[in-house]
Amino acid sequence: MHDHHHHSASERIGWAFALNFAFTIVEFVGGYLTNSTAIMADAVHDLGDCLAIGSAWVLSKISDKEASHHYSYGYRRFSLLGALINGVVLVLGAVWILSEAIPRLAHPEMPNATGMLGLAILGVAVNGYAAYKLSHGKTLNERMLNWHLLEDVLGWVAILVLSLVLMVVELPILDPLLSIGFTLFILFNVVKTLIETLRLFLQATPDRELRSQIQDELLAIDHVSDIHHLHLWSLDGEHHVLTAHLILNQHYAQPELVSLKAAIAAAMARYELSHTTIELEFPDEFCRDASKHSH
Repeated sequence: MHDHHHHSASERIGWAFALNFAFTIVEFVGGYLTNSTAIMADAVHDLGDCLAIGSAWVLSKISDKEASHHYSYGYRRFSLLGALINGVVLVLGAVWILSEAIPRLAHPEMPNATGMLGLAILGVAVNGYAAYKLSHGKTLNERMLNWHLLEDVLGWVAILVLSLVLMVVELPILDPLLSIGFTLFILFNVVKTLIETLRLFLQATPDRELRSQIQDELLAIDHVSDIHHLHLWSLDGEHHVLTAHLILNQHYAQPELVSLKAAIAAAMARYELSHTTIELEFPDEFCRDASKHSH
């Protein structure tokens, strides 16, 4: 199930890369022919997107590889690395767009509105389709790339509206105003996702409510009196890892311990954790991790 899901994720990112790369070439040619600085700026931004999506595609394919002695948890965190890199690239790209658009408020230029309209319709269609393909993905990598493409769609919508307006009235200042508006909107959302990615990268608890639920469920199991060293972290935002020490209320024989382990496995089954390590401790047993800080 997971292998199929990750294969699909890699396939979706591959589609997005192919569409984005082909359209970036069209943009450069179209920007030159229409003498539109807005389209040329968007073409440079799309080139950055291509590099980001290409790296995400490679990292997503790497994340599908089986676990090895060097990477005992597998390669899923490479996908998280891809999301982190793309988030940084997208923030830098947005800052670059703002640095281009803001000075244009003072010196707006009049482009070829008819040519802009044609390119804008094509841009909305191509980037919209690529964003639609990625919207089915749930990994942070795909979500981050989806913002890349949504940024492009909004950019082309802005250019489409602008071209229609410029056909009627000469108001070139609308170009930088619209660029600034959609860039700030995307920047806000990307920063939120980037912060979440950084948290997971630093092994923060992916979901506090989930951690609390797991803790309560483990404590509710018969013969368990306490729990400590409960750690929940995520490989890629989707696949979580759990480790915990359960203190038993008395000593138990082997058959009872086997039943207890089965009860623990049944309790944890619905959470679909990628890796689970549970250690059982008797009441008077010394915990070798006792000196380590835990909550």
